[in-house]
Amino acid sequence: MVSTDNIPPALEELTERFARFPGVGRKSALRMAMAVLREPREMAVALAKALLRVKDDIKSCSVCGNISQEDPCYICSDSKRDHSIICVVEQSGDIMSIEKGGIYRGVYHVLGGAISPLDGIGPDKLSFTRLAERTKDDKVKEVIIATNPTSEGDATGLYIGEMLKDSKINITRIARGVPVGSDLEYTDPATIARAMEGRGKI
Repeated sequence: MVSTDNIPPALEELTERFARFPGVGRKSALRMAMAVLREPREMAVALAKALLRVKDDIKSCSVCGNISQEDPCYICSDSKRDHSIICVVEQSGDIMSIEKGGIYRGVYHVLGGAISPLDGIGPDKLSFTRLAERTKDDKVKEVIIATNPTSEGDATGLYIGEMLKDSKINITRIARGVPVGSDLEYTDPATIARAMEGRGKI
């Protein structure tokens, strides 16, 4: 590998690896690589083991699609949760944000993204079929649509509403306490809690 900044090839490679992470630019990636270089070798070994453990041990819950080391995940297997309410989100990171609010006590369903024709993501590439199967359970009384407040998230929410319109399930959407154009993953817990409490019927 040829270095572009007159730095050793090994350091250049690590920098390039870090730069592939979302939101990490070239300068930040180089700082991270330099930090690894300064730390003892044991730290690098521990980091490598942690990375491999994430890839080897983390799986998708067969019920809701959330990331977990157990199957079903800790939320789906919790008898104290209200399994009659399913909150539909785009990604697992959204669940983490909602849980921080400490208000919601139902269960979840992770779609794996949002409908985005420009990106080649249609309904067939998301977990709508599994959601439809789950809503056939007579115990399910409400589906909360908590997709991101973006055009893609809105389109996805409308698709869910259309998909379940003939069911007896109450379909709601979280209130617009969440700023338009933002991601749930980066929204503060208080705003998430207000949005969840103020959800409205579709």
